Formats: sequence, structure tokens, C-alpha cells
Amino acid sequence: MTAALAAGCTGTHNPVDDGRGQLRTPVPTPSRSADENPDKSAGPVLAVKIDNVRAARPQTGLRAADVVYAEQVEGGLSRLMAVYATRLPKSIGPVRSARESDLELLRQYDDPTLAFSGAQHKLLPLIDKAPLRAVPPEDASDAYYRGSDKAAPHNLYLHPSKLMHSAPGADALTNGFTFGAAPSGGTKETSRTVRFPSASFTFNWSAKSDRWLVSMDGTPTVTTDGKRVAPATVVVQYVKVRQSRFHDVLGNNTPYTETVGSGTARVLRDGRAYDVDWKREKAEDGTEFTTKDGSPVNFAKGQVWVVFAKAS
Repeated sequence: MTAALAAGCTGTHNPVDDGRGQLRTPVPTPSRSADENPDKSAGPVLAVKIDNVRAARPQTGLRAADVVYAEQVEGGLSRLMAVYATRLPKSIGPVRSARESDLELLRQYDDPTLAFSGAQHKLLPLIDKAPLRAVPPEDASDAYYRGSDKAAPHNLYLHPSKLMHSAPGADALTNGFTFGAAPSGGTKETSRTVRFPSASFTFNWSAKSDRWLVSMDGTPTVTTDGKRVAPATVVVQYVKVRQSRFHDVLGNNTPYTETVGSGTARVLRDGRAYDVDWKREKAEDGTEFTTKDGSPVNFAKGQVWVVFAKAS
């Protein structure tokens, strides 16, 4: 099966999904047992590119992720990357296409598995050379399926159990995050909104659930099981977002989110906000979050959302 990088991109005034990653119907491959598939083993994390336009919602399996990254794509829209280590849901999706900056972001994980649906033709060689296990549908057609709940291309889903025996565990999260008691100081905060040119994320603190309730583009975020997405910690990480060497089919430039370097961030946990610094010296390093005196900033136990906001 080959990936069809279909037309249909983001317009300047009326942004729509970029339309890439539409795939022909997979040719079924014989199912293999774990003993017959030596590559299907727990160990590295599973990272999945997840569609995030309105037509793709509600998503499936998002609440089970340990880390959810929100990045800007063409036309100022957003896309998610969900990272799974401690548990694997039955299904994840809708799965969509990869971007160049995903490769840099994932370098902080040891030999991750990346599930995605297509990419720009010129990007595919870079994905092949990256230190990760790339598993698009054409390489694992028995792991992907088309759902009937949404129209293509927003209906491609992944069965993660087809890619690995079980969740690898928290030790696979080699991203530099630390968990524990909250840092001293901070300010009370019950709501924070992060805006992209054509998308927004709002996090409202719920003292009852001890979590941040997610809304996207003004609508409460729930998964297909009807449950609200509610991370324990939210990181608004201010980064450089520049033009990449790639364009979509309408000529719109694909943004590149730089996650190696240093800058500032705002960490939300326990109904409070902390202004911190972040640093990642090399691509293979985890990302360190520290207070102004250099002390590590612990996150609350539970799911972490990282929203990459453009630094001013």
C-alpha cells in the first residue's frame, strides 16, 4: 500500500485540514503472533500523530497518553502527538501525517516507535534515517483500520497492541520530566488559554477532579468514550517557530517548532502557575524545567500536556 498525499490544504482566511495522509485501502497482511514478530516487543515508547481539526474530534485513546504535545501546523492549525508508556488503549486516532520537527522532538526518547499516516514525499527519507521505528500503515496494515464514525481522511485508527506486546512502563519516558512535590511560590491560576493563529487551547482548573480540563477551539475536549480530557500538569513552552524547507500542496509553508535550545515556560499544576526556564542542549537530551535558581520543577503525577507556543 502506498501513501496518497492528497490535495486540500489550509487557506489563508478559511483554514481547513491539510488533507495529507489519505491512504488507499490497506492490503491485508497475515496476522503474526508475538513469537513470529521479533520486533513486536515492549521497551520504547509509542508516539502517535493525532489529527486535531474539528472534523477529527472526538479523538480516541487520548486520555491514556502519558504526554500530549500540541504543535502548530500549516495555516496556524494544530496537531497532536501522543506518547504512550504506562498504558496502551485499545485504539488510538485519528492518525495523521508527520512533520519534520517531530523527528527532533522524539530524539529525547530512546528508539521510539512512531505511528503516523503519510508525510511529504521529500520528508520520507529523513524519517527513514531518524533514530526511531517508523510504522506507517503501508508497513503494518494489520495495525490500522478505517472507522465508520468520520469521513476520510479523519477516520484512520491504530490498534497499538499490534505494534507491541504491552506498555513499556514509566522508565521509557526519557524526556527529562520529574514528578513530585510542587515548587515553592507560583501564583493562583484557574484558567489559561494558548492561541495559535487558527486554533486555541484552554485549560480550566477543576479542584473537584484535581485536574486541568481541556477545551480546544472553545469546545470542551472529550474522547469517544464521552470522558473529559484532563491532564494533571500543563506546560506552555515558549519556543521558536520558524519556516521549514517544506510546503503543503497549496504552497503554504510548514512551520518548524524548535525544541532544542532554551527559553521560558509556564507550568500549571494544582491550580497554580509557575514561570520557569527550560533547556535542552542536544537533541538526544531530555528537556529540563527549572526555577530561576536552577532547582528542578516537578510535575504532578498524571498526564502532561505540552503546548508549544511561539516565543515573542
